[in-house]
Amino acid sequence: MITAGHVIVFSQDPEADRAFFDKVLKYPHVDAGGGWLIFKLPPSELAVHPAEETDAGRVELYLQCDDLEGTMAELTGKHVRFTRPLTVQRWGRVTAFRLPGGGEVGLYQPSHPVAATL
Repeated sequence: MITAGHVIVFSQDPEADRAFFDKVLKYPHVDAGGGWLIFKLPPSELAVHPAEETDAGRVELYLQCDDLEGTMAELTGKHVRFTRPLTVQRWGRVTAFRLPGGGEVGLYQPSHPVAATL
């Protein structure tokens, strides 16, 4: 039986991104050997969205929070650079930030029922 999911972030600077998840977000982790850190994520959800042919297969990472402005302020205080303004969508309030290795992670406060805590 499937026991967990595993998200992979491809990075131009894996060490910097690992340090970000460790030092900034303070995610617990294990060392799989040689400093290859694998992080425990908060409870997670999976949504499947329709896509145009050019977007088929694309995967995005969004982190959820209960207080978007408060979380943004805390992360800004840790020198996190936001890449999108806060907007209101029908499914929640959303923004995104840049990882040190170049990737973008969405951050949102959902307005929909949350499956992560089931």
